[in-house]
Amino acid sequence: MRGKIALVTGANSGMGLATTVELARKGAKVIMVCRNRQRGVEALAAAKQKSHSVDIELMLCDLASLESIRSFAEEFTRKYPILDILINNAGVVTIKRQLTKDGFEMDLGVNHLGHFLLTNLLLEPLKAAEQGRIVVVASGAYKIGALHYEDPTLARRFNPAKAYARSKLANILFTKELAARLQGTRVTVNCVHPGAVGTNIGVNRETGFGKSILKLLSYFFLTPEQGADTAIYLATESDLQEVTGQYYYRRKNQELTPRAQNKQEAQRLWQWSQEQVGLSELTHLEESRDELGE
Repeated sequence: MRGKIALVTGANSGMGLATTVELARKGAKVIMVCRNRQRGVEALAAAKQKSHSVDIELMLCDLASLESIRSFAEEFTRKYPILDILINNAGVVTIKRQLTKDGFEMDLGVNHLGHFLLTNLLLEPLKAAEQGRIVVVASGAYKIGALHYEDPTLARRFNPAKAYARSKLANILFTKELAARLQGTRVTVNCVHPGAVGTNIGVNRETGFGKSILKLLSYFFLTPEQGADTAIYLATESDLQEVTGQYYYRRKNQELTPRAQNKQEAQRLWQWSQEQVGLSELTHLEESRDELGE
C-alpha cells in the first residue's frame, strides 16, 4: 500500500477509525473525512498513535450538505489528482425523522445521496489510479428495504428501521449500477455487510441518547476492527482486482435478494439520485461531449 492514497468517510469513530488505522499500518496515506472538527482532530491523533503513521490527514465534509460535499471534492481534487481507494463508510440511523440541509430524509440523504454525489465527484482521480477501488458499507438490513419514491422524505409512517433499510438497499443498487457504468475502466466498486458492530451509529450526537443502550448491547456486537475487516479486504486484496459489483460478508461473496439485483430498479434510482443532487445536467453535458468526440 506504499504510495497509495485512501479516503475514508465517517473516520472519526467506530469502523471508520478502525479502517483508517489499518490502512495506515499497511502504508497508505489516509484522508480521514469527518463532519466535526473537534472530533476529527481527536480521532486523527488516535489514528496516528495506533497506526504509528504520520501520513494521515483530516479533511472536513458534512455528508448531509450538498454544498459541503461539493466544496470538499473541489478541495480534494486540487490537492490529489489520484485516489486509489474510496471507502464510503459514514452512516447514520435516526430515531426520529429528520431532514438534511437540502430537505432529504436524513438516513437516505447521508447514507446514499451524500455518498452518491461524493463518489461521482471523485471518479476522475479514481480513474487516474493504477487500479481504483470503491467500497460501499451497506448492511443486511437492505432485505427489508423499499425505496418509497411516492414519499421520499417518509413524511408518512416514519420509523427507524424503514428509513435505515431503505438507505442500505439504495447503497447496494448504487453499487450495482456504478459497477456497470465503470465497465472498461480500472475502477471497481463492491459493497459489504460488516455484521452487527458496536459503533456510535444510532446515538444522538447532541444529547448522547442511546449510549446506555449501546453499552448494554455491546457484549453481543463485533468490535469495530472486526467489522472493518471485510471492507479493508475489498480495498486491498490483490486477488480482487477484477471483482466488481458484488456484495460481501466476512470476506465471502454473498447472494443478494432479487430486489437488490434488479437492473431497472438500479437505473431508476441512479436517475432519481442524479436529479436530487443536481448531477443530471452535468452528466448529460459530458455524454454529449463524448458523442461529439470533444
